[in-house]
Amino acid sequence: MYIEEKKTKKQTGFLPVVMMLSAAVLWSTGGMMIKQLSLSPMVIAGYRSLIAAIVVSLFLQKPTFHFSWNKLLGAISYASMMILCVSATKKTTAASAILLQYTAPIYIAILGGRLLKEKAESKDWLVILFILAGMVLLFLDDRSIGSLKGNLMGALSGVAMAMNTIFMRREKDADPLENVFWGCVLTVLITLPSMVRFVPNESSWIGLILLGIFQLGFSYVLYAKAIRKVSALQSAFICLIEPLLNPVWVFLTVGEFPGVLAVLGGLIILTAVTVSCIRPKKRLEPEAFQQQSS
Repeated sequence: MYIEEKKTKKQTGFLPVVMMLSAAVLWSTGGMMIKQLSLSPMVIAGYRSLIAAIVVSLFLQKPTFHFSWNKLLGAISYASMMILCVSATKKTTAASAILLQYTAPIYIAILGGRLLKEKAESKDWLVILFILAGMVLLFLDDRSIGSLKGNLMGALSGVAMAMNTIFMRREKDADPLENVFWGCVLTVLITLPSMVRFVPNESSWIGLILLGIFQLGFSYVLYAKAIRKVSALQSAFICLIEPLLNPVWVFLTVGEFPGVLAVLGGLIILTAVTVSCIRPKKRLEPEAFQQQSS
């Protein structure tokens, strides 16, 4: 759950930091664009992933799939994260959906000891208690049936994000961009029946193309290139820009604003996740926990 920073002689260059920042800002526009599309979550997730897979493939020399359970389960968890996040954004506020996804450190701490041999310490569990408190406030903010379903999907997307992180960690030498490509391909296969039944109209295509090319495809190309130069601690902090900006864009475009309890719960979650990034743990390598956005 925590990240160790390896000391290096060379400082991080300016360009990789800008690339990472740009990726996080592009990710943050997802809620805004998803909210404005009058399509089902499965259709949005499918077409967005199809376009993103094409974009990512242009930056891969030759996508290959050498079978391993880690890679397969990583692709499944990635596809689950994509579908659940879009579904949550449609059913609850964008702020609640993205903040609940960022509860992933809870599940990494719980499952890391068994799957990664990296056990959480007592102070990790204190952070988890604060994150759980924030989640409770998010669920209490709007208890209508639709929002409760959306919040549940948001929480499950956090589980999927954690599993994706764990399986990518178990396959440390894999190309992160290639993992994104196969995750997008699997998402398309899962959502294909919905994609065939509901063909988007002209106005919807504009939003889907923007989501596929910029919000998902090009952002991951930037992320994959930057992560080789940007330290783990820096990348973790930069990724927190996504849940901060996501509800801002939604408020400015569609006028959606979370309730008081949701705002308080979100602040608690963001603070807890930030603390989890600050305190290093010696037994983890720098790549131990990288946030993966949807």
